[in-house]
Amino acid sequence: MAYAITTTVPRPFAAVLQQTRKVLADVGFGVLTEIDIQQTLKMKLDVDIPAQVILGACRPPLAYAALQAEPSIGLLLPCNVVVRALSATSTAIEALDPQMMVGVTGNASLADVASDAGARLRAALDTLESESIDH
Repeated sequence: MAYAITTTVPRPFAAVLQQTRKVLADVGFGVLTEIDIQQTLKMKLDVDIPAQVILGACRPPLAYAALQAEPSIGLLLPCNVVVRALSATSTAIEALDPQMMVGVTGNASLADVASDAGARLRAALDTLESESIDH
């Protein structure tokens, strides 16, 4: 089972990171957490990696529905979305496929929540991809 929904766009990291926050909001997700992996690894290990940020995205109605179906699902929330520089002009955007909640837990009652979240995340990534074509 593939665990990611992913796309690559021909745009610089900083612009894509900003646009990713916007399109996530447009499909109903708020960003609860933001982890700058590049900065953290530089500070903690003094290593250099390309720019990479993890956005912890959440849609409260979906989180609530998931918690009703599976009280321990908080271990798999929020939906992580990674924005990662591939080069100066190319950026990858990856989201954990919410269907992983169903697969990991074996709880079929999470299927509707996972489908809704997955459709929203795919729409966000599709928007990023199509807006890159328009630029």
